[in-house]
Amino acid sequence: MKIAITGATGFVGRYLARALVAEGHEVVLLARGRDRRDEGVRQLPHATFVPIGLDDEAQLASALAGCDAVAHCAGINRELGQQTYRRVHVEGTRHVVAAARQAGVGKLVFVSFLRARPDCGSPYHESKWAAEELVRASGLDYTIIKAGMIYGQGDHMLDHLSQWFHTAPLLPTVGMADKFVRPLAVADMVAIMRAALVEGRLSRQTVAALGPDELTLGDAVRQVGRAIDRRVITFRLPVWLHYAAAWVFERTMVTPLLALAQARILAEGVIEPLPAADSLPADLLPTTHFTDDQIRRGVPAPGRFGLKDCRCFARFAKA
Repeated sequence: MKIAITGATGFVGRYLARALVAEGHEVVLLARGRDRRDEGVRQLPHATFVPIGLDDEAQLASALAGCDAVAHCAGINRELGQQTYRRVHVEGTRHVVAAARQAGVGKLVFVSFLRARPDCGSPYHESKWAAEELVRASGLDYTIIKAGMIYGQGDHMLDHLSQWFHTAPLLPTVGMADKFVRPLAVADMVAIMRAALVEGRLSRQTVAALGPDELTLGDAVRQVGRAIDRRVITFRLPVWLHYAAAWVFERTMVTPLLALAQARILAEGVIEPLPAADSLPADLLPTTHFTDDQIRRGVPAPGRFGLKDCRCFARFAKA
């Protein structure tokens, strides 16, 4: 099969690309090309890298020509300049849908968020929901995957926690009450996407994807610390303080330690979809447990936060 992936240089996109290429599929990698964390994905065999965004419908249709399916993985968790939630999630999805129809693509798989919903006061959640509605109304055969907290090597969660724990032993959790998470291994997410793209399963369904283990956010954080041999002390702080910190991080860090959307996500917990979604069939239910070994495989080499993580320093270094 020939399968296109938007956001192909991002976390989920590049894992999906590698899995599809390993099976012998032809892959079209669509991305702006600004994520340089894994240069190797661009040189995969049977893969074509097309450096475009989601703004040009004609270019997208040309790139999707001859494709049997498209995995729409492109998304952002903070707004930066012209890259707003509406432009990327809503208008971008509108263009992908229109281009897929024009190119005669048979299947569209869209990566959404577990609790994406309308009228909830979060631009991130609401924009993901608006994108879901565009996909459902597209007339295409689609699968929407409302994913929980995805982790794996190269993610932001394990990467940032590891760096933070090598910088400081203290970490505040969001809110004054326990919130629960069900970490989802990226390999399990890719398996669900593959079933929809390659086998045509989950047709016209919106499914929830969550890991098999339910933990409090504090327990999950401490487990990451133990897995990398760092003693971590967690304590609770009100949600509004996390919003204030996230506001600062978004304006000062290259990749924020915590973004406003992430603060909202953690404040709600990540264990059940809103609105309710279809259940996955038994053979597609995620089975990878959030173990110390699994965590160690996902964390980067030990390192601390420093000047390189500050936006002002990064701009100076480029100059």
